[in-house]
Amino acid sequence: MTVKTAIALRKMNGLGNDFAVLDARPHTLALSIEQARAIADRESGVGCDQVIAIEASPAGADAFMRIWNHDGGEVEACGNAMRCVASILAEELGRPQVSIQTSADMLSAVVNPDGSVTVDMGVPKLRWDQIPLSEEFHDTRIIELQVGPIDDPVLHTPSVVNVGNPHCIFWVDDLDAHDLARIGPILEHHPLFPERANISLAHVTAPDAITLCVWERGVGLTRACGTAACAVVVAAARKKLTGRNVTVALPGGSLQMEWRESDDHILMTGPSELEYEGTLDPALLQPEPVS
Repeated sequence: MTVKTAIALRKMNGLGNDFAVLDARPHTLALSIEQARAIADRESGVGCDQVIAIEASPAGADAFMRIWNHDGGEVEACGNAMRCVASILAEELGRPQVSIQTSADMLSAVVNPDGSVTVDMGVPKLRWDQIPLSEEFHDTRIIELQVGPIDDPVLHTPSVVNVGNPHCIFWVDDLDAHDLARIGPILEHHPLFPERANISLAHVTAPDAITLCVWERGVGLTRACGTAACAVVVAAARKKLTGRNVTVALPGGSLQMEWRESDDHILMTGPSELEYEGTLDPALLQPEPVS
């Protein structure tokens, strides 16, 4: 892909989950895996967990948001990036309420008076074939998956939810007792997950509080994952471990979550931060091919 005009770049983050946000509305920006990897590279590129392109929406939303993970793979959803893109659009349009189309759904967001952003992440998918899983499970609140010896597993019986992407959540009493950096990549690629999965460890600390650690597919350990926070509040409420209004604490900070009872929509509230603005180095669009 060759782009002759400069591409506007904003480096942003939501609770430390960081993004290279590119304005692709003036021109087509179809990044290859190699190009997305080059931009995301923390040594020679912009350095980020995800590359985000803001495009014109074919469905009439204020914008379309396209997402590439650090490994160059394109994915359907990113809750923390949604807040960042919403803050950009709200400032441009001069109004707090915006709509954003993704390849997964049409979503809405509002910038609150305190500067935080609330995103309506829509309705979670709960059936086994919607996650998706490679085997049928009647109840996705608990599925048969374990780590360790069959008679004494280290982790077992996780919950699974799809919030624009697949999530697998193990319930633990101590997050530090498990090496998610080692376990995460194995489970991400488990045959049970044909589209891979985000792997989380969750500790319920109160009826309205959960501490969460996430291995994000295509990224690795992350300081925050918005869709994982959405998935964990749904899974916890379904298992009656918490109510529907929960504070989810991640390594990068906390998100306020509500799984709204009236329509089952998930509302996520949290910050967005602009680190700097500039233009994308054209050399990053001509990387060496991945071998």
